[in-house]
Amino acid sequence: MAYIDYYGILGLKKDATHDEIKKAYRKLARKYHPDVNPNNREAHAKFQQINEANEVLSDPEKRKKYDACDENRMYADGYEKAGGRQSQNSGFAGSSGFSGFDSRKYRYENKGSNFSSEGFSGFFENLFDGTSRTKSKWKSARYKGNDLTADLHLPLREAAVTHKRIFAVNGKNIRITVPAGIMDGQVIKLRGQGEAGRNGGPNGDLYLTFIIEKDAVFERKGDDLYAVIPLDLYTAVLGGETTIETPDGKVKLQVNPETQNGTKVRLKGKGFPVYKNDGQFGDLFIIYSIVIPKNLTEKQKKLFRQLADS
Repeated sequence: MAYIDYYGILGLKKDATHDEIKKAYRKLARKYHPDVNPNNREAHAKFQQINEANEVLSDPEKRKKYDACDENRMYADGYEKAGGRQSQNSGFAGSSGFSGFDSRKYRYENKGSNFSSEGFSGFFENLFDGTSRTKSKWKSARYKGNDLTADLHLPLREAAVTHKRIFAVNGKNIRITVPAGIMDGQVIKLRGQGEAGRNGGPNGDLYLTFIIEKDAVFERKGDDLYAVIPLDLYTAVLGGETTIETPDGKVKLQVNPETQNGTKVRLKGKGFPVYKNDGQFGDLFIIYSIVIPKNLTEKQKKLFRQLADS
């Protein structure tokens, strides 16, 4: 049976901190999650391996037992000194642990996200099940369910208002309240919304990443909004009034005479709501883009020539 390098699976060194383990696990779990890789059995097997590595390294007791093992000694002594037993079921094959997954433990049904994460490699079971005298102890141990990751896409204007949203993860509908001002790429933790625990252990958690989609009118920078607004040449030269769109609706703005192309106007408090700060908003910046008239008549062209000559 091959030794499995759990640190290598997560791309970590042996002195990795608990936070570094969590960060590495979330990154890899998101990459290889079955929802992201439907019908990709190789990715699903890697997802299992990542979960197993996290199961061991995120648990102080399991990590301590794992770190106490010496790879060379385990090969020589058949795991006896590590408290395990030799087995015909090799689990993961190779030192990296990325192939040969035990088909008796691995189950993936091609039904969306019906992915079983209850199986472990032979290496894991030998190390933690131990001999027949200690096997029952490990079999009855409580294990926290695996954490899950998911993305939630929101239009920019929906992210500007507090609202309720229902989405599905692993066939389970989850209802949340999305706070106004949520940021693109922001991650929130939904406790207990991950996979079910084993032997009565607590459920895992769900880490939800918000993806804010681009808007046709507004560009968001922090809590401020920017919008490029067309302005006709005559209003730009002579001054006047123009109607613009804001997140709260349309408003009229006075345009100063001789307004130049690229002129920026700031509307204080008309930007994006500040996350979890009721009543606070960023600013809206309007940038004028002067529109040159097309299809001029001869009379209009003559007038422009007269202006040019003057």
